[in-house]
Amino acid sequence: MGKSYETIFENNRKWVEEKLGQDADFFKKLAEGQSPEYLYIGCSDSRATAEELMGMKPGEVFVHRNIANLVNTLDMSSTAVIQYAVQHLKVKHIIVCGHYGCGGVKAAMTPQDFGLMNPWLRTIRDVYRLHQEELDEIKDEQLRYDRLIELNVQEQCINVIKMACVQERYILDQYPIVHGWVFDLKTGKLIDLNIDFEEILKNIQKVYDLTNSDWVMSRKNNKNF
Repeated sequence: MGKSYETIFENNRKWVEEKLGQDADFFKKLAEGQSPEYLYIGCSDSRATAEELMGMKPGEVFVHRNIANLVNTLDMSSTAVIQYAVQHLKVKHIIVCGHYGCGGVKAAMTPQDFGLMNPWLRTIRDVYRLHQEELDEIKDEQLRYDRLIELNVQEQCINVIKMACVQERYILDQYPIVHGWVFDLKTGKLIDLNIDFEEILKNIQKVYDLTNSDWVMSRKNNKNF
């Protein structure tokens, strides 16, 4: 077994000792449950870890990661995570976070057959198609790439807002609120894209209203949701 692999367990031992030195009941408290206010949907890229870049502690953020931070309604993994976070953990904020230099977005911009990755990358290519006029006007390839990363985050936020569990919970509790971020690897800074959650929700409800408002309002009055 490689030395780097064994180092992981040594690091874990040191981490346990450090935490117990700070708080003898740390793991006892950790095992009691979780009540995070944030759901973070990010890229699987090894350079962009949610808790570290957010400065959050164990138990403070619920995390889902995949290639290029996509929320595809046919992907049961991401949709199940969102539904669990919204209905059971009662998170107050859902964050979709992309990052500049994303390999998944770069691959989607490349005219190449990626085999089993093609259906996944098609979601990003659909983002390009939706915003092709704006993107084609950007002559600098790097700037176009960066802008597609931002637009991909925006479209994935919209996909989150389309979900019935998100709409229903917001009507009942005014939460969760959906945010779009980009992480800049070159500076280490998080950039808030200032997604207008309420305006997006208002604009899409003509087509994507899944709340059955009579049912939702009766549940709100009973406070049993």
